[in-house]
Amino acid sequence: MKRILLAVFGILALAFATLTPAFAQSKGTVYYMVPTLLDEFQTGSVTALELFLKQVGYEIKTLNADNKTDAQQSQMNDVIALKPKAIILAAVDFNALKPSIEAARAAGIPVVEFDRQITSTPSDFTSVAGTVEIGHIAADQAEKLLKAKNGSVKGKVLQVLGDPGDPYTLDIQKGFEEKMKAFPDVKIISLPAMQWEASNAGTIVADQMLANPDIDLIFSHAAHLSVAAVASLEAAGKKPGDVMLMSSNGAPVGLDLIRKGWLNVEVEQPLYAQAAAVAMFMDKVANKQEIKPGDYDVLGLKSTVTKEAWGPNIKIPGAAITKENVDNPAFWGNQKAPTDTVKPVE
Repeated sequence: MKRILLAVFGILALAFATLTPAFAQSKGTVYYMVPTLLDEFQTGSVTALELFLKQVGYEIKTLNADNKTDAQQSQMNDVIALKPKAIILAAVDFNALKPSIEAARAAGIPVVEFDRQITSTPSDFTSVAGTVEIGHIAADQAEKLLKAKNGSVKGKVLQVLGDPGDPYTLDIQKGFEEKMKAFPDVKIISLPAMQWEASNAGTIVADQMLANPDIDLIFSHAAHLSVAAVASLEAAGKKPGDVMLMSSNGAPVGLDLIRKGWLNVEVEQPLYAQAAAVAMFMDKVANKQEIKPGDYDVLGLKSTVTKEAWGPNIKIPGAAITKENVDNPAFWGNQKAPTDTVKPVE
């Protein structure tokens, strides 16, 4: 009997080892420096990075800077002393973290930029949304909406940017406006919501609806800005459908506005794919191996790695969310844990 039990336990242990090869032995610890946990995108990034990095064999620890630059600088110093396999950084301040990036790399620790592209100093890998391309997608959707409403691509668009110091919003504006140049009968009014503050966006919409009551479409560069836009429209007596709306990050509040009939389109920022790309290339990063330029499939999205002055950079396209596909669990705004699996790039 004892021999039988030992044999059974041996078989079970072997089966368990066979079923869980990815987690049998850690390749090391990676630190994720998250800027804040006050919005769903950032909390979702923690979940996605933990999931995908675990699949490729890495432990991950997250430090939250609470949107404080000095706190993140101090955290970087502490983590450098721990000598992890790599640091993933979503910087609170693009310029202020430059010395910290350089200190980490000087200590032999690779640095990955996540979501917030830093071009002032080299990093070992950068994973970002194709923000210019998000602008292109938004322009394609605006073209359809204006044509459906006005019979041709004409009308007036209010574009509510985020903070003008953030490359994310500037790139979306660039992509949107360069495609809309093809339609001279469309007038675009562009104004920034400083500090990405929703109340600033609400004020912009309220003021512009008084100055330009014939606005056909409001395009906000983040879903939480659209929430403020809706509040201003409601205060002005507007109902869903009276003014068309779009926004561009895919947050849960944006998807809710689609379901309520206020928002026509939300252009998703591909959070899950951005995190998956970090995991796919982590072996290359940690082992200081070459990351080759070219096209890669990241969770079914055709993504492009280029060699930039600041290092290897992958851009991942977004997708248009409408009432027809709003419930797709692949969109991070539905807050369903991703079921995809990733493998390291060979």
